[in-house]
Amino acid sequence: MTVDPVADVERGQLRIAVIGLAGSGKSTFAGVVAELAHERGLRCARLGLAAPLYALQERVYEAARTPLREGAQDQVLMETLARALRRISPTSLVDHFLDRLGAVEADVVVNDDLRDPHVDAVRLAAQGFRVVRVRATEPVRAARLSGRGDLTRSDRSTDELDRIVPDAVIDNDGDLDAFRAAVRALVGSWL
Repeated sequence: MTVDPVADVERGQLRIAVIGLAGSGKSTFAGVVAELAHERGLRCARLGLAAPLYALQERVYEAARTPLREGAQDQVLMETLARALRRISPTSLVDHFLDRLGAVEADVVVNDDLRDPHVDAVRLAAQGFRVVRVRATEPVRAARLSGRGDLTRSDRSTDELDRIVPDAVIDNDGDLDAFRAAVRALVGSWL
């Protein structure tokens, strides 16, 4: 299914891609956007580029006969799977994403796992996504990550994140109320 960004803009669909390192607050950003949309009577959908990777991660753990806690991330495995998919077909993850985007009926669409500047970011930009970078200091980020319980951790997939030019940058250094206010102000100005 092809996505027509002009038709989506005409019907008022706001598309946001959130980038940042693990623990910076991307998921929190997406949650605040969903709250804001709901308050305004708008439908909000969260779509991940990594959805196929989560499905594959589950299959790998099943094959390994090892239980996988719901929502758990084996980041090393998922990066390996992403590299393999991109080797086979560089557009595979974004193609899956755009298929799901074409089927979603929402006023606001948020993606919070964009990492690839070469293919995925280019394709999302062509579909009218605005990019927001969420930043946090290393001590704040480390504290957040220590409580997440990821099976493995890796920042390798975000090595080239600086190549993605954001439309806005929001700092998230620990004050949740300030972060929420900044997200609401930014996204509110786009709605």
